[in-house]
Amino acid sequence: MFTGLIESTGTILSLEDRAGTRRITVSAPALAPKLHIGDSIAVSGVCLTALDIDSEKFHADLAAETVARTSLTRLAPGSVVNLELPTPAGTPLGGHIVQGHVDGAGTLLALNPIDPTAAKNQTDWWLQVEVPENTRQYMVEKGSIAIEGISLTIARWDGRIAAIAIIPHTWAATNLHTLAPGASINIEADVLIKLAVQRQLDSVFELTVDYLVANGY
Repeated sequence: MFTGLIESTGTILSLEDRAGTRRITVSAPALAPKLHIGDSIAVSGVCLTALDIDSEKFHADLAAETVARTSLTRLAPGSVVNLELPTPAGTPLGGHIVQGHVDGAGTLLALNPIDPTAAKNQTDWWLQVEVPENTRQYMVEKGSIAIEGISLTIARWDGRIAAIAIIPHTWAATNLHTLAPGASINIEADVLIKLAVQRQLDSVFELTVDYLVANGY
């Protein structure tokens, strides 16, 4: 489990197609020394397994589901990614529960400074993201969302676009400042909202002819 509080950024060094899988190499000098083979690490919100680690980098293999559902394979060498290690038991939950199980890739529509005359690392920013259709039912105004692995709060929601206020620290300390409109970004809905929606759906009873026949009516 993660919290969506990014510890460091890394850089994609390479993407390599292998038999039945795809491997990425990530430069991560701040976190690689803390990793052991088989450890989990969130890469822009995607929970991956660290392999072939040295003091400067690690590798990770992408399953077919990861290739299909996330933005990782659309990146190029030099792309900046957000990195977070799993949350140790007993650690304060500073963000929200982030599983690293990305629901889909959305589209960054805009990232604009609130005060265009201020220094970029001193102004708040307004982020607008088009949420993939399969995840929209879990979006709630003032609810949590993980974008590129970052725990954020939805300020406005119109049924398709999530608008989010970004503080200067988040803009500077994550990969957000490297992204341009049109970029594909990983989105994970709040698992608690997912559970609430599922329970509501499970509790809806519909009387049908098939039900009556199956029950002897």
